[in-house]
Amino acid sequence: MAKKNMVAMILAGGQGSRLGLLTKHMAKPAVPFGGKYRIIDFALSNCSNSGIDTVGILTQYKPQMLNAHIGIGTPWDLDRVHGGAAMLPPYMSEAGGDWYKGTANAIYQNLNFLDDYNPEYVLILSGDHIYKMDYRKMLARHIDAAADATIAVIEVPLAEASRFGIMHTDEDGVITAFEEKPKEPKSTLASMGIYIFTYEKLRKYLIADAEDPASENDFGKNVIPTMLEKGETLVAYRFSGYWKDVGTIQSYWEAHMDLLSPENEVKLFSNDWKIYTDTAARPSQYIGPEARLENSIVTEGCVILGQLVNSIVFPGVQVGKNTRIENSIIMENSVVDDNVIISKSILLENVRVESHNAIGNGREIAVIDAGKTIPSQARMG
Repeated sequence: MAKKNMVAMILAGGQGSRLGLLTKHMAKPAVPFGGKYRIIDFALSNCSNSGIDTVGILTQYKPQMLNAHIGIGTPWDLDRVHGGAAMLPPYMSEAGGDWYKGTANAIYQNLNFLDDYNPEYVLILSGDHIYKMDYRKMLARHIDAAADATIAVIEVPLAEASRFGIMHTDEDGVITAFEEKPKEPKSTLASMGIYIFTYEKLRKYLIADAEDPASENDFGKNVIPTMLEKGETLVAYRFSGYWKDVGTIQSYWEAHMDLLSPENEVKLFSNDWKIYTDTAARPSQYIGPEARLENSIVTEGCVILGQLVNSIVFPGVQVGKNTRIENSIIMENSVVDDNVIISKSILLENVRVESHNAIGNGREIAVIDAGKTIPSQARMG
């Protein structure tokens, strides 16, 4: 095959257990988001908008929904004869096989895929973050610094720094030290889990890491610290835009509320950096004569007869008369009957809430599992 300048690898096999019911039937990157998208659409769209035409998607936990969603990559212009989107689950070979043991091991097990394209650089992404980024700017930083690895970083509050890999840099942005989730962080420069490696160096360190029985086969815990110890050049690429790791129910709900903020930085409706997705054809939404919408997102095929306040409803949702939904997320094909109040809740797909009900207490987030029917007057907190 012809040589590629840069190939992207998206780590999309995570279970996302902290998301509870949201990842009961699918991997975290496949979780619906923002009315019509899935979380992985952001990484895929960033690749497409950045001119990256070869993307490997590494799957593991419950990949069926992700496989069906991505298909051959058409919505992201990744349906290519040479390159495009490739689904990369763990597999058996004549030498054996195993589940992906860590982030580094997942890439190591797919070195044959990378060797086929023999790229100059490899971009490694997490498939479960909400953000817009032009990876070309990060690559330019990598090349200008003659780096062996470049790590995208963002400033975080000191109180949250212990959740991340923390960087220490000199005045030129060269990384001098790296701490993986330190208990007492001395810096607030956090790794975003976005890396660009010069492929020749990446391949060398992945093979060495795989041969180390003491390694956890993780980029943050093993590969990056080893590269620093060996004197390789690692630099930071500072990112200043919106970035959210939607790893918990709270952060997932907050990310949706961020979309409705007047200071919304994601700008889903902007045409200069579109987020693409695979969507089914549906009729236009219908807003009834007594309906009231305030600061909400309503997608295709919805029938709204009641009131929506600061909420996001996915395709095919029906909301009855005298019903008020506030600060909530209602997923695809759910039906909320007449005379219902829903506050600070997440209803998954195909939920039915019968009339004369109250869901949520307005303080904690209530989550209703997919396909559930809430009978009249159940009143769930």
